[in-house]
Amino acid sequence: MADAVATITLDRPDAMNSLTAELKEALIGALRRASGDAAVRAVLLTGSGRAFCAGQDLREHAGNLEAGRGLAGTVREHYNPIVELITTMAKPVVAAVNGVAAGAGASLAFACDLRVASEKAKFALAFSGIGLAPDSGASWTLQRLVGQGRAAELMLLGEPLDAARALELGLVTRVVPADDVLKTARELAMRLAQGPTLAYAATKRALTYAATHSLTDALAMEADIQDVCVATRDHQNATRAFLAKERPTFNAE
Repeated sequence: MADAVATITLDRPDAMNSLTAELKEALIGALRRASGDAAVRAVLLTGSGRAFCAGQDLREHAGNLEAGRGLAGTVREHYNPIVELITTMAKPVVAAVNGVAAGAGASLAFACDLRVASEKAKFALAFSGIGLAPDSGASWTLQRLVGQGRAAELMLLGEPLDAARALELGLVTRVVPADDVLKTARELAMRLAQGPTLAYAATKRALTYAATHSLTDALAMEADIQDVCVATRDHQNATRAFLAKERPTFNAE
């Protein structure tokens, strides 16, 4: 960790960071540690080598099929907890999409709060190509990013999107040269780490709640959440700093 940013790197470059059970367990552990560490105020998720993440390791999956084990076990045991950790973490999560993000790898990127993509990045909801439906939260996250109709198109056709098209559709926050993707994403994560962490957590909570509730319920939740934010020292100090025409400092308290 540096500058209150925890960097988590998927590190199987020779296999395009495809997800084995071992890597999924390691990712769960890293996310839990980052979530529970008060010194961490933002998380950066990226991949090593030329890919962000190519999704499920199909060699391991083929062996599991031969042994009579399906995919549902790892979906429930690994993928679902990973996505829930990212989306419910009380701090921002930034994805540095340095290359291909396919299948569950694309789903992981979509679960993050912000995505910085290399100009060489590609996204592919490749599930249908191997006779599967989307998992790892893609059915929930993707339609909230691009709308239900576009999400259906991307999932049913499974055609890859380049970074420029992903930016046009609103799938990514920024597209930068390949050599700059990690630097740009880290700068963004550092900016968030210096910001109002408690307010960011409240914002994530409000967005998640509003996605599945009525306007009336969402308004009530906003009021409840605002009561919590107003009581923080961060808000009170920032208000005084504003009146004094000073730059606020946020300490997550």
